[in-house]
Amino acid sequence: MPIRILPDELIDQIAAGEVIERPASVVKELAENALDAGATRIDIDVERGGVGLMRVRDDGCGIASEELPMALARHATSKIAGVGDLEAITTLGFRGEALPSIGSVSRLRIVSRASGADQAAELIVDGGTVGPARPAAHPPGTSVEVRDLFFNVPARRKFVRSDATELGHIARLTERLALSRFDVSIRLRHGERVLLDAPASDLEGNELARLGQVLDPDFGASAIAVRHAAGPVMLSGWAGLPTRSRAQPDQQFWFVNGRSVRDRLLMNAVRLAYRDVLYHGRHAAYALYLTLDPRLVDVNAHPQKLEVRFRDSRQVHDFVFRALERALAATRPDPHVPAAARAGEAPGNGYATGLPGGDSLAPADAGAGAPSPGLGFELPRYEPGRDPFALAGAVEEGVLPTSGRPQMPPAGDYPLGTALAQLHGAYILAQNPEGLVLVDMHAAHERVLYEKLKAERERGTPASQLLLEPVVIELKAHELAALLERHTEWERAGFELDALSATRLALRRVPATLKPAEISRIITAVVHDLGLEANTHHLEAAADRFLATLACRTAIHAHRRLTLPEMDTLLRQMEATERASQCNHGRPTWTRLTVAQLDRLFLRGR
Repeated sequence: MPIRILPDELIDQIAAGEVIERPASVVKELAENALDAGATRIDIDVERGGVGLMRVRDDGCGIASEELPMALARHATSKIAGVGDLEAITTLGFRGEALPSIGSVSRLRIVSRASGADQAAELIVDGGTVGPARPAAHPPGTSVEVRDLFFNVPARRKFVRSDATELGHIARLTERLALSRFDVSIRLRHGERVLLDAPASDLEGNELARLGQVLDPDFGASAIAVRHAAGPVMLSGWAGLPTRSRAQPDQQFWFVNGRSVRDRLLMNAVRLAYRDVLYHGRHAAYALYLTLDPRLVDVNAHPQKLEVRFRDSRQVHDFVFRALERALAATRPDPHVPAAARAGEAPGNGYATGLPGGDSLAPADAGAGAPSPGLGFELPRYEPGRDPFALAGAVEEGVLPTSGRPQMPPAGDYPLGTALAQLHGAYILAQNPEGLVLVDMHAAHERVLYEKLKAERERGTPASQLLLEPVVIELKAHELAALLERHTEWERAGFELDALSATRLALRRVPATLKPAEISRIITAVVHDLGLEANTHHLEAAADRFLATLACRTAIHAHRRLTLPEMDTLLRQMEATERASQCNHGRPTWTRLTVAQLDRLFLRGR
């Protein structure tokens, strides 16, 4: 077959195939043109899922009557003029191909009136054939109507899905537009039904209200504000707390210089930032905005401009990761943490909060009968047949002070309150000024230990103890081989170990958190757990998983009976620990029932 020049009609349809994938693609291009025109209000009307009609109306600067025919010409644009402009794009559109591409596969009508003009002009395009411009009545701004999409391209029309499916894509696209510009009013209507009506506002409270419209009404109450800058790069927005995770990644929104993108590099940075606090298989919800010099990002990397390329992708990735990780780490059980607790000091209750002598939960002035220091201390086991609320028996055993119910500290001193009792050997019940606090003691202690181990690793000074006699452990050959491959991580955690044979390991030094009697059991369990994990090439993630596993196996477990001072000490440690609201596996460590919620449970006040 000889080489030939393609006709203009076919060229337009090929170009449309790259830009116009479905009805939502049309809405995207038209709405972005409206935003580039400085619109403060955009109304989108849709019929039959967009195939029947899509109308986008704005109050932007409009198009001069004499320039309207040029707007339908290929590669005609007012947004760039030279190569230099292409290297620093500040608008959403720039290629000058959206309107001609849409017009080539639909019946299009555009009416526009420039600011200050006496009247508007109208153009009609039918399958690529452009009619003459003529006067029309229209307020300042532009309206574009697109009917019968793909009517002249049967091969494309058959790939259009049901009206409901296509409408869902349009609704999702409109939500992204609404989150990209809080200062613009955006309304989406399907027939007579309004699907989204987001009024303009630049107040943070109203921005959260719009987030509530798009995500869900409770998002603002369960999200943290993110704002971090470094040189020409700034990250802002809102990130959902790990306890608000979702089964699907359907509430994740990224915007780069105001442009909605789906970028794997940015999503990976978020995933890594959440890795220590998000439950396996769950997905975070967020709306994040990255602002940087336009010269540092290439938005001309995708036909639909959904992906971008960064000049220094590693620097951007690390910036986003560190900023978001810092924001998540700053969350505490309550924003009003006492300064003493933040500094890791005893907050004046007489209990140790710095885990002295090997992370003991014992009171600082513990006397006779108190548990011995170290995580392996012996405590009375919980007895299932016994009433956990039998206060008289608890007093006899020294669990509660004989003076009676513990006194509350001054309101607001301790966000997690003071301990009242232990439930089923697994949960701590505490009281604070707002109501009842329930703490999963293993999950909470696991997080406290994990953050302490990470801090010691970063300082390069893990607290360790030299054993008088080495502890020899029998392992399977493949387990010992896997352990030796990670010997650097073990050493950084405070271990000194030697392989005596292919199956025998000698430990000469261990972290101070380990009680000698517990070493063999805990090390065997850690080796087993690490063997179940998939290998990772991310060294930092692998090192963190090692410490997380060690903390999990070392933390106090269910059926360990704690005294009230020990419970209070754990609560104080939680208040002073980063990410204390989730354990290392992403499970919540505590929850709270307010007095009002308790009153409703018992129908009080009715």
